[in-house]
Amino acid sequence: MNTKVVVLNAGKVNYDGRIDFSILSEDTVIYEDSTLADVLPRIAGAAAIVTKEMVLPADLVRQFPESVRLIVEAGTGYNNIPLDAAKEKGITVCNIPAYSTQRVAHTAIMLLLALSSTLQVQLAMLQRGDRTNFTKCLQVPHYEVNGKTLGVIGAGHIGKEVMKVAWALDMEILVYTRTPRQNEDHITYTDLETVLRQSDYVTLHCPLNDQTRHLINKERLALMKPAAFLINTSRGALIDEAALIDALQHHRIAGAGLDVQETEPPAGTNPLYTLENVILTPHMGWKGQETRQRLLGIIHDDIRSFFAGTPINVVSQ
Repeated sequence: MNTKVVVLNAGKVNYDGRIDFSILSEDTVIYEDSTLADVLPRIAGAAAIVTKEMVLPADLVRQFPESVRLIVEAGTGYNNIPLDAAKEKGITVCNIPAYSTQRVAHTAIMLLLALSSTLQVQLAMLQRGDRTNFTKCLQVPHYEVNGKTLGVIGAGHIGKEVMKVAWALDMEILVYTRTPRQNEDHITYTDLETVLRQSDYVTLHCPLNDQTRHLINKERLALMKPAAFLINTSRGALIDEAALIDALQHHRIAGAGLDVQETEPPAGTNPLYTLENVILTPHMGWKGQETRQRLLGIIHDDIRSFFAGTPINVVSQ
């Protein structure tokens, strides 16, 4: 039985050399990175392919050799894999759900708390030698989060974990999700417009697809309170970045915490790097050491289960 596994861009996960992809199979070939031109020659004879946030064009997948029976996206979102093309080729696609739930949720909460204390401005002041926050009155806004309203868009594993922590912080919680749900003791489910209008903080936790791309656009940003903050730890393209930058530059909203961007990494000239009302982090939510080790374990389980004829975490077959 062919159990050859090819990892096309291991460096995306193993950027610090601490993750051992060789445990996936007795026959594992590991590449730190691959261009699209590299893909076909590298996967020749492979039964399973592992990628991390690597865009695979449909035309390329249609050229995959007949030996390829499985693609594992080493993450939760699989918008980078053309499912229709994979299905045409009889290739099963699996993802890695829930491996980073707490770490991503905690990143969202970290951004929320930092924004509430204008922490990014305070650190920048110290870096340039300005100590007036210590020698005079506090020079920046500083808000409590208890009693404030958190709007959660998307109620999957990560969204629910964010709600749990927000409730512990004594926040009111409004939720928009496409699947109708009954209100809970401390959670109110409502429509998207109500979430945007009434929330002091809005955090995004939904997948990227044709329906959610630019879910937050110019018109929806205009619904938010001028004192509200927007947080995104899901996918950058959920937000129309140009519209967000304009809203931030003109202070139509108070600020944003962005662990994901529409283009990663952002271009060197992107204003998000320098806007004082923005906290920008490098898609770090899933990059905890323990998180990546858990990721590898679930990739291992996906591959072994597939080869055993009992596939798990299947998103398309």
